[in-house]
Amino acid sequence: MASQASLLASALTKRLQGKVALITGGASGIGECTAKLFSKHGAKVVIADVADDLADSVVANIGPSQSTFIHCNVTKEDHVRNAVDGAVSKYGKLDIMFNNAGISDLPNVGIVDIAKTDFERVLSVNVTGVFLGMKHAARVMIPARNGTIISTSSIVSRLAGAATHAYTCSKHGVVGLTRNLAVELGQYGITVNCISPHVVATPLAKGFVGLDDEALEEMMKSKANLKGVVLKADDIANAALFLASDEAKYVSGHNLFVDGGFSNYNSALQMYEDSPYG
Repeated sequence: MASQASLLASALTKRLQGKVALITGGASGIGECTAKLFSKHGAKVVIADVADDLADSVVANIGPSQSTFIHCNVTKEDHVRNAVDGAVSKYGKLDIMFNNAGISDLPNVGIVDIAKTDFERVLSVNVTGVFLGMKHAARVMIPARNGTIISTSSIVSRLAGAATHAYTCSKHGVVGLTRNLAVELGQYGITVNCISPHVVATPLAKGFVGLDDEALEEMMKSKANLKGVVLKADDIANAALFLASDEAKYVSGHNLFVDGGFSNYNSALQMYEDSPYG
């Protein structure tokens, strides 16, 4: 009896049981954390990335019965098409598309000094890559009249002056695509949302600012609006889990900020810097 109760409790906590998810940029950072979390909640996970060795390691960690890797450069349409078709071929369907792959350019470069090629490189991954993921996910989800598409945006989709011009522009583009596509795909029962995290100590963020995990987290703690907690990649994975689950079945066209209220906060005012409550 106790064993049956344990099995039932386990089944109830698996919020993605029976679902299939494809995650771009799934070999490290937020994508890796999300792949592992989705798997724990019962999903079959397809990791799409250009980092073959890292992706193989993630698959080994999750288990080959629960996950697989498909090499994918999201700027190449044939790669994205192949990743989506590979997921459907292996697992029979695609329920969740998480467009998470992203890059940034060099910090502290003024508009006059930005090379056109550098600007276009960021947009090719962060906007065109998301567009292609959306397009090919929709291609298989529309006939099924079911599915959810999630993309990674950023707090810079609301907050100016916090990142480069190319990166900021690209994350605004993700929000625009998300909202527009939510309108189109609603008629097929498909939800489309994005997540806007504050800075997380991922390889991308650490490379951008030139700090290790601890130093970056300490810097962000000092600037955070919400004190007493530190934002981790797992927190973004949990937001993706919510949007991918049936709990968010009526949430669409939404840009979910996971930033502790930072993007609502004007540090120049500092109205509540000295709390009257100690």
